Amino acid sequence: MPRRPVAGAAGASAAGRGRAAHKAAAAHVSAIRLADPFHEREAQKYEQPLPSREYVLQVLAERGVPMVFDELVVALDIQSHEREHFDRRLRAMEREGQIVRNRRDAYLLPAKADLIKGRVEGHPDGFGFLRRDDGGADIFLGPKEMRELLHGDRVLVRIAGQDRRGRPEGKLVEVLERANTRVVGRVIEEHGVMIVVPENRRLAQDILIAPGGRKKPQPGQIVTVELVEQPTQVTQPIGRIVEVLGNYADPGMEIEIALRKHDLPFEFSAEAKAETRKLPAAVRKKDWAGREDLTKLALVTIDGETAKDFDDAVYCERQGKGYRLIVAIADVSHYVGAGNGLDKDAFERGNSGTSRVG
Repeated sequence: MPRRPVAGAAGASAAGRGRAAHKAAAAHVSAIRLADPFHEREAQKYEQPLPSREYVLQVLAERGVPMVFDELVVALDIQSHEREHFDRRLRAMEREGQIVRNRRDAYLLPAKADLIKGRVEGHPDGFGFLRRDDGGADIFLGPKEMRELLHGDRVLVRIAGQDRRGRPEGKLVEVLERANTRVVGRVIEEHGVMIVVPENRRLAQDILIAPGGRKKPQPGQIVTVELVEQPTQVTQPIGRIVEVLGNYADPGMEIEIALRKHDLPFEFSAEAKAETRKLPAAVRKKDWAGREDLTKLALVTIDGETAKDFDDAVYCERQGKGYRLIVAIADVSHYVGAGNGLDKDAFERGNSGTSRVG
C-alpha cells in the first residue's frame, strides 16, 4: 500500500504553497500599483508593499469625490489578502488627520470637507480657540466642544457658524493627538471624591482620581497625575496619582511645579546616575596635580540653603590695611567629561538649578 503523508509533512507543504503564493503575488505588480510615485520606497520597507499614503491621497484628489473602502480597493488594485492591512493603513491615516470619513463611511480629503487642523488653546473660563496649522484666523471653540478637549490637543474641526462676536465657531470632528499625559495640580476632596485641580489654568477641567491608587495624598497637597482616561462629552478626565510633591508652601515647590507644568527635564538619566556612583568620595592624589590646596581655609558657600549644588565659595581675611578675598569655584569639568551622560543631561537642562539627582 502507498504510504500516507504524516500531518506535519502536509502542514509544511501547505505553508510552502502559501509562501510561494505570496511570492508570486509580490512578483506580479499591476500597472496601477507601479504608478505609485513611492512604490520603490514602499517595496524597500515592506516585503508586501501597499500603496503609499501619498498615492492614496493622490487618488482621492484626482477622483474629487468621497470613496468608500471597496471603491478604493478597486481603484488601487488591492488584492484579497491585502484588504485587512490596507484597512489598517487607512485608519492610521484617518487618526493622523490625513483623510476623514463622512457619515456614509466614505473617505475624503480634509480640504474637501472644509475641515481644519490645529492646536487647541484653552481658556480658564471653559472655552477655547483653535490655532490653525495654516495660519488662518483663530476659530472659537465653545464650552460644549471643550468638554472633551484639553489645552494643547491637536484636533480637526469644521466651521459651524459664528459666535456672538462674529468670530468663526468650530465644531469638533476628531481629536488627532492628545497633548497631556501627566498633569500637576492641587488635591481637593469633595463628598469623599478626590479631585485634582490643575496648576495650569488653561486646563479648565478638574481631574477625577481613580480609587485604589498606591499614593495617598492629603487634601491641599501638590501631586502629579497620570491621565488614564481623556475627557469625553459625558465624562471628566480620570487619572491616578504617580507623585506627591508636598505642600504648596514647601520651599522650592514653585520650581517643582514649574518643571512639571512646562514639561522640563528634572530627572537624571540612568547613564548619568551610573557615572555619579563611580565618582570618588574624597579628592584623589592625582586630582591635586597643578592645583593649590585650600581645604584648610574656612570657606563659606554663597549658594542658598535650598540650592541643588554648592560649587561657589568665598574666604576673606585681613591683610595689612586691607583684606584678602579668595573665591573658590568648583572645576566641574574635571569630573564631567564632554559627551558623557552627565554632560548630556546638563545640556538638556541649560542650568543646574533645575536639576537633581534622584
